[in-house]
Amino acid sequence: MKMKKLLSLALVATMAMSTLAACGGKTESTSNDVAPVESVSDETGAETADSNPFEEHVTLRWYLDGNSVTNDSAVMEAINKYLNEKINADLEIIWGTWGDFDDNSLLAINSGDPVDIYFTCSWTKAEYNTYAKKGAWLRLDDPDNNILKEYGSDVWNILPQVLKDGAVTDGNDGKGVYAIPGYKDFGTQNTWDVNVTLLKELGYTLEDIESRDFFTFGDILAAAKAAKGDNFYPLVIEGAVLERMVTNSIIVNGDSTGALSYYLDPSDVSKDIGSKVVNKFATEEYKKFAEKVHEYYELGYIDPALANGATANDTLVAQQNSAQYLIGTQSYALGYEYTTSAARGIEVAYVPCTSPYVDKTAAQGAMMAISATSENPERAMAFLNLLNTDPYLMQLVAYGVEGIHYQVADNGLLIREEKDADGNVVTNYHEEYTPWRNGLGNITLLTPTVDEGEGFFTDKFIPYYTSARAIPAFGYSFDGTGLDTELAAVTSVQSTYALPLDCGAADVDEVLPKMLAELEAAGIDKIVAAANEQLDAYFASK
Repeated sequence: MKMKKLLSLALVATMAMSTLAACGGKTESTSNDVAPVESVSDETGAETADSNPFEEHVTLRWYLDGNSVTNDSAVMEAINKYLNEKINADLEIIWGTWGDFDDNSLLAINSGDPVDIYFTCSWTKAEYNTYAKKGAWLRLDDPDNNILKEYGSDVWNILPQVLKDGAVTDGNDGKGVYAIPGYKDFGTQNTWDVNVTLLKELGYTLEDIESRDFFTFGDILAAAKAAKGDNFYPLVIEGAVLERMVTNSIIVNGDSTGALSYYLDPSDVSKDIGSKVVNKFATEEYKKFAEKVHEYYELGYIDPALANGATANDTLVAQQNSAQYLIGTQSYALGYEYTTSAARGIEVAYVPCTSPYVDKTAAQGAMMAISATSENPERAMAFLNLLNTDPYLMQLVAYGVEGIHYQVADNGLLIREEKDADGNVVTNYHEEYTPWRNGLGNITLLTPTVDEGEGFFTDKFIPYYTSARAIPAFGYSFDGTGLDTELAAVTSVQSTYALPLDCGAADVDEVLPKMLAELEAAGIDKIVAAANEQLDAYFASK
């Protein structure tokens, strides 16, 4: 690791750079410049649509991911009262969870269920680029029926350019925009999640994490294991994230196999270091990483449940939330240190591996697509336009109803939980209503919480993310057309071996050669060759 500065301190310098060109690439098309949106919390909303511009009343169905909602009755009553006034529509939300969205959304798409709007992105099974090609999403800027221009110009005009550029893909109806990107944490920054409270108890400081890398954490992890016992696992990881952190690799946009990687210079993420797409499992970087994580696993530093797909996510969340870890992996979002410290009852810090960067995968991190089978695409577009420009509506969807799901402090900030003097939650207002905020849209409209503090979005969030630099191959997306057989076969091999290898449960000398042989038989070389041919063409066209 070449960057070893504590994130909370680095933010000052990062925000100071926000006036610099944010693209970091060779064109101006990925500039992140955008005017901040003023936030309000009253029921007047933003006047982004005339009252009842549509004569016919309709019901829109919206499928979301990542939520924990068990009672939305008060919220939906308020939302539908407002939408009836604004666009003459009712809304039905399907609250997909982290556990069920992938499979259930694909069932809905493939069966033609009457869903108008789907959450999509670069990392879910209903992957944006793939399903745009398959014809699942409506092209919003179709020259013959440009509903984006007619009904969505307000939201499109306030989005950072890098998000608009990232939304362009080669879909079933030509190259264009097939979803509205969410204005969220679109700069990627992988970090070490550090339990500072325990670290200090062991006699170490944050400088001991900042000055080291994954390969030299051994004595710190050993000290934690010795102090806390056999049932304590000091290293809590998401295997795929850990691999990218250690090898400085990133996801290849459009890759459905999980086997392709693109490497960055951690000291300058915008620098072209001879850009090539590789089979990451065949690199020396991956082998070195896998050997070290296996060593840590054998020493008892990693919970075996993290190497099992059925238990990995729940185990990761439980260990983080209960502060039963020393060092973890985290794809960072601004403000995590404040919210996680409060929630876990410890001091949490995040130490970055690179400066924040923007690739197409991050730019497509959370999007809303209108289904090609929607019977009301114009109304769906009008709803997305209103949602992403109207602070009252966005706050209703994200936080619920004031007085029920949150309170308002004297300074106007939101209180979602009441805590005692020791920081323990005594009243959880949002327990029955916790949508995934970053999966909803333009979160810069929201009123900050008390944990985030005044000016969080205008003074911190927007400067931080608009300072993120684009990778050299920002606009590149892999097109697997004609490789369906190879892609399916490689995906099957990857899903069998990658998680145990990434989490250290597999013997590298035994398992990695077997995996590489199966990948070769499945056609990985053909996929890599096609990916690099496309990448070369992308650079040649710039």
